[in-house]
Amino acid sequence: MTGLTPIIETTNVADPQAGYRELQERWGPVAPVELEPGIPAWLVMGHHEICQVVRNEQLFSRDPNNWRLFTDGVVAPDSGLGPMMFPRDNAYFADGEKHRRLRGPLDDGLESLDEHRMARFIRATCTDLIRDFEHQGKADLVGDYAAVVPMLTVAGFFGIGRDQGHELRAALIALFSSAEDSAPAAHNLERILSATMNARRNVPTDDLTTAFLRHPNLHNDFEIQQSIVLMISAGYETTTSWIAQTLRLMLTDTRFAGRMRGGRLGIDDALDEVLWRDPPMSNMPARYALVDCELAGAHIERGDALILGLSSANNDPRVHTDDSWLEVGNRSHLAWSAGPHACPAQRPGRMITRIAVDTALHRLHDVSLAIPADEVMLLPSPWTRCPASLPVRFTPPVRNS
Repeated sequence: MTGLTPIIETTNVADPQAGYRELQERWGPVAPVELEPGIPAWLVMGHHEICQVVRNEQLFSRDPNNWRLFTDGVVAPDSGLGPMMFPRDNAYFADGEKHRRLRGPLDDGLESLDEHRMARFIRATCTDLIRDFEHQGKADLVGDYAAVVPMLTVAGFFGIGRDQGHELRAALIALFSSAEDSAPAAHNLERILSATMNARRNVPTDDLTTAFLRHPNLHNDFEIQQSIVLMISAGYETTTSWIAQTLRLMLTDTRFAGRMRGGRLGIDDALDEVLWRDPPMSNMPARYALVDCELAGAHIERGDALILGLSSANNDPRVHTDDSWLEVGNRSHLAWSAGPHACPAQRPGRMITRIAVDTALHRLHDVSLAIPADEVMLLPSPWTRCPASLPVRFTPPVRNS
């Protein structure tokens, strides 16, 4: 097909739902889109249709080795799609028994986390970061805060300290950018994780690195390392977006901004609204058709890529109404996807986000956005709608003499 809509027109825009509506009016709940020039895919936008895809591993695989344009060499090796759509040896890109084996350590590790201890660690991390800039009276709550809290927190779960957490973040950013510095970044990433794994072999602790080293499902150091990378990178990307979007909402929407002055809607309401309106992943890659099939009238060919339009599905009138009172407590959204690959870290993700937002709003006095709300720019991405920056002003604390 020619003249396909670029998928980024559903993310890097002021009104993403308008883009989804336009596609649905033309094509229905499954529409052809362009991921990058010359690389088509299907965007699945209906709630029911996404559930059909994610719950049927016999028809739709998570393994990119089943993506025809990838195996035929049509997608360039340095494509920006690589970080999210090229195969890696971890649970995210596996199906069936292999997926269950590799996901087991993630589920078990997350279940073993002490929530009280975790909450203290997250709050201490947030407080330390705010102390770095609170006397300046201004900050960027994305670059200085929302983009740092998840990395330091999730890295901390693996016993990686703050200094190495910053180093790890820089390595992952460079690695996933597919830029010229990706090779040195990969080496640095491997060095940090190998050192941490070796340290835990010599002196085991109760962190997730030790748990992964001991887990019978992980058969070698490479699988252990890739599982750590998956948890850290996934936690970093999605939680950064959730924190940033929740802070943006509470600073710009009068229903939530009023809460800081006694209004009726609070942080938990804002967290849920973001999951509905701007979920951490707007469009989630990918599933690959294992056979020719039909989905909501669209003729899918074997090897086609299907992208899950989670943000669109959350706006599906079959599951979501415009009545805010009817929506109280409604968590039938697909922000975490569904099926075997549903996000395993919903509880810790919510804890990190809630504490990060709460700590910022309580420690930064008289905080307000330093630019008009409609000037908040988004990071260009076909997958997320994360604010590029949130410049704010606030009253610095009084220094002790």
